[in-house]
Amino acid sequence: MAEDVRVWEILEGDRLEEIKKTRLDLETRLEKWLEQDIFILSSDLLVIGRQVDTDFGGSIDLLCLGYNGYLVIVELKRDKTPREVTAQALDYASWVADLSNEKITEIANSYLGEDGPLEDRFRIKFGSELPEIINEQHSMIIVASEIDGRSERIIRYLSDNYGVGINASYVSVFP
Repeated sequence: MAEDVRVWEILEGDRLEEIKKTRLDLETRLEKWLEQDIFILSSDLLVIGRQVDTDFGGSIDLLCLGYNGYLVIVELKRDKTPREVTAQALDYASWVADLSNEKITEIANSYLGEDGPLEDRFRIKFGSELPEIINEQHSMIIVASEIDGRSERIIRYLSDNYGVGINASYVSVFP
């Protein structure tokens, strides 16, 4: 179960004042922050795509590659998650599951542009060569300011009972 994080500012005279969370105004801001510094979420990820269109009509917010060559789908919600977010992440995972090395490299190189190619970015980020086989496994991370109880139960059920690589991460914004 999630724990609420509270933050205080130290004022003059060693007084404390609690800083209240604010509502994130745009999901794209969160997407941009994570794209610029995915370390906020995990040090083991390399962003290889943003708003990646699937063949099923959706767009993956961020597509990442882990140090082990596994793909990670990052689905963002600026507010509390609706329980449908798990179905959305699973839909994206069903598309990602069939991606070939060539298609992943194409997506990555298109996204990385001058910062590529993928093999070089991978070597710089992780200090090792890109695995010969990528996407042997994949996982999903749902990032939101709040995960509703229904979504949390679904995520826990899929993960604990069926070993589905799905997790949730909370992001709080303070002024």
